[in-house]
Amino acid sequence: MTDLRIRAARPEDLDAVLAFWKAAAEGTSISDDLSGTERLVTRDPGALLLAEHAGELVGTVIAGFDGWRCHLYRLAVHPDRRRLGIGSALLAAAEERFVTLGGRRGDAMVLERNETAHHAWRAAGYTPEEQWRRWVKPLTEQP
Repeated sequence: MTDLRIRAARPEDLDAVLAFWKAAAEGTSISDDLSGTERLVTRDPGALLLAEHAGELVGTVIAGFDGWRCHLYRLAVHPDRRRLGIGSALLAAAEERFVTLGGRRGDAMVLERNETAHHAWRAAGYTPEEQWRRWVKPLTEQP
């Protein structure tokens, strides 16, 4: 897609990002609120990457690096804009960020039921590691 712009999110983008995720992302997260996204952007200003076309938000990815591992979350592309290279451009920007920060391997959170996402991640060179399972414990009550 020509004229695609990838940039880091700013605090003033966060309401639009949250609305975008409701339309374009699969599932929800305990952190899908303004305070959660504000903490992310404050702690790591380059982690939340946005894809824009003609000023419209068309995709997102969170590329979090904790100094040890590279984590990818919330890869989402607007349903009307899928299969145009937006997800690939976001992943390329995320991977470039990781390499610049010294990261060695990216891992992605992908819903088991999201078959469409499985195809996209495989096409980008990612593979599932069946020997691992995500174990979670909420530290606060969900809203």
